Amino acid sequence: MSFNAKHLLGIEPLSVDQIQLILETAKSLREISTRPIKKVPTLRGKTVINLFFEASTRTRTSFEIAAKRLSADAINISTSSSSIVKGETLVDTARNLEAMAPDVIVIRHSSAGAPHQLAGSCTACIVNAGDGAHEHPTQALLDALTILDHKPALKGLRVAIIGDIAHSRVARSNCLLLGKMGAGVTVCGPPTLLPVGFERMGSEDGSLTVTDRMDEALEGADVVMMLRIQMERQREAFFPSVREYFRYYGLTAKRMRSAKPDAIIMHPGPINRGVEIASEVADGPYSVILGQVASGVAIRMAVLYLVIGGREQPLRDPEG
Repeated sequence: MSFNAKHLLGIEPLSVDQIQLILETAKSLREISTRPIKKVPTLRGKTVINLFFEASTRTRTSFEIAAKRLSADAINISTSSSSIVKGETLVDTARNLEAMAPDVIVIRHSSAGAPHQLAGSCTACIVNAGDGAHEHPTQALLDALTILDHKPALKGLRVAIIGDIAHSRVARSNCLLLGKMGAGVTVCGPPTLLPVGFERMGSEDGSLTVTDRMDEALEGADVVMMLRIQMERQREAFFPSVREYFRYYGLTAKRMRSAKPDAIIMHPGPINRGVEIASEVADGPYSVILGQVASGVAIRMAVLYLVIGGREQPLRDPEG
């Protein structure tokens, strides 16, 4: 099948076939990163602008490397170096950038819906690199790719997502994707960080459950996905102290005994050691956290290829 979407704004509008196409394309492209010369000419002549209005190390670097490994020109723009600081609107900034004829604008913004706004006013392809607490689609896709490196299929898995659910776009995108692919998801966190009605999101088949008891979420889990407490998005105290949070919701080796013996441990980063996860677990044999980072490059290569190249030409690989 062909990828017939011009933008990647979220997991919600993607079909199961489109998700599978992105994952299969990423699997075919990840080998490029193991070569002595990590580059193919597939997107030569294309321009990707990374427009990041929030601090980011992994995601911005991952998109930049992905673009360059496909031979696209990658330009990075942050809030401090954009005309936003001079009062220009987001749409005006994007239109001015578009006048320079980029093929893709990758945007991260603190406001939910910012990528959708650009998609409605620009002709370039728009890729959502995280918008507020709404969605982070490439993170969910790279998480799925990482899980498939360790499990035969997503369907039938039990996935526990634990932490700051209220402020997490990662949790939302993962619940949507894993639900579409047939996995059962349990989200867990302090009652103050569990949005009311969250269990209704993408759970028409009852695959999503919500609990504030960590042991219940971990029981029989195949995958444990820990989330960072997003202090920068919190305007009030949602729990008494970091020490108490770790006591009730921190992942330790002892708590992992409730999950399946071959369960894998994930975290989208950055990690707060001793807050949501103990170092012995983050660095332990079942941690696939660094594997998630590696999968991120492959997924972003696949997304860039599909939105601007895959619909126009076959994959060009001089060594393939």
